Amino acid sequence: MRAIAVVLLAVTSVAVLAKDPYGEDCRYQQYPPTGATFRGSVPNYIINLDLPPHERWIQVAREKKDELKIIIEHIKKVMTVFFPSGKLIHLLETKMAWLGSTLPYPFNEEIKGIADAAEIELGDVVVFNVFYEIFTVCTSIIAEDKAGKLYHARNLDFGLFLGWDIKNSSWIVTQKLKPLMVSLDFQRNNKTVFQSANLAGYVGIVSGIRPGIFTLTMNERFSIDGGYIGVFEWIFGKRDGWWMSFLTRSILENSTSYEEAKDRLTNTRLLAPAYFILAGNHSGQGSVITRSRTAALDVWNLNASLGTWYVLETNYDRWKVPLAVDDRRTPAMKCMNLTMQQNVSLPALYNVLSTKPILNKLTVSTTLMEVSEGRIETYLRDCPDPCSPW
Repeated sequence: MRAIAVVLLAVTSVAVLAKDPYGEDCRYQQYPPTGATFRGSVPNYIINLDLPPHERWIQVAREKKDELKIIIEHIKKVMTVFFPSGKLIHLLETKMAWLGSTLPYPFNEEIKGIADAAEIELGDVVVFNVFYEIFTVCTSIIAEDKAGKLYHARNLDFGLFLGWDIKNSSWIVTQKLKPLMVSLDFQRNNKTVFQSANLAGYVGIVSGIRPGIFTLTMNERFSIDGGYIGVFEWIFGKRDGWWMSFLTRSILENSTSYEEAKDRLTNTRLLAPAYFILAGNHSGQGSVITRSRTAALDVWNLNASLGTWYVLETNYDRWKVPLAVDDRRTPAMKCMNLTMQQNVSLPALYNVLSTKPILNKLTVSTTLMEVSEGRIETYLRDCPDPCSPW
């Protein structure tokens, strides 16, 4: 046993010390997006909040129904890989339509409307929304320039271990999600309330902007007390927590200040642990909020006067060392430090997020946001070989 322990320690040490074989020098002049890492832009849709919830997503659902059906069928197949006994799959399939009816208003009615418009079983659309809630990995950055202007950007990475396409050297789900990416403008009285980068068929929000007030992204936080537990509790009747992406949408839709948004993200009980990355419209208004399901474990704030001119989150607590095989934090921080505060801009953040392994085979899209101008841009991404699988 001692010999085995020594071997494991040696292997771990080599992994920690070895140079990332997929790493590269920080990229520059990647914006405006072009070349092999740029897959394309995303279509724009308006979500009219004045309509009954059942009718809000009709155009999106009808135009994206084929792509939505493809991804739902694949999700149902790969879930059997994670739970080969089939017991969880059977439970979810029999409960999902019912589960949709228990979701809070207006999300329950919106999901029903999507199912009807896309001619997809209600339970399958619920599966898509729940599945996405607990299987995302990402990189989010907030940076403040010398003038106190704030910028917010993120890579959306999705599809880890959900099927590898050997022929095309890519994750199957990652590729199938790209045609579903959309840019949404949520309006009341023909005026924008907030905007988001979304997957068609998903009613929550993981990246959004309330123009002139704040920007918000959400990253997955892996924990033993994770999302599965919260979903099971919800199924069995304990419903005192918020679904993460429903909370972020509620905040974007209803909160009217950075402080109010920060308070809700810090103190609201959740179904799953998460990282909330929030930026306001004034110097110092930026934070990474590390959440368990019941409490804020850490709030990391911008403070340019003390040298913290950016905050950056992948999927690890900032006081812990990332896994050696998934260290996007170190190269991202290196590129941010090389960029320097005086050069911060949306193109500069796009450069950072275009550098491997921050850009990797899981990357679906890059979203850029600038709150003072109410600007949000989303671009589909590719990562040509050689490229890290995650």
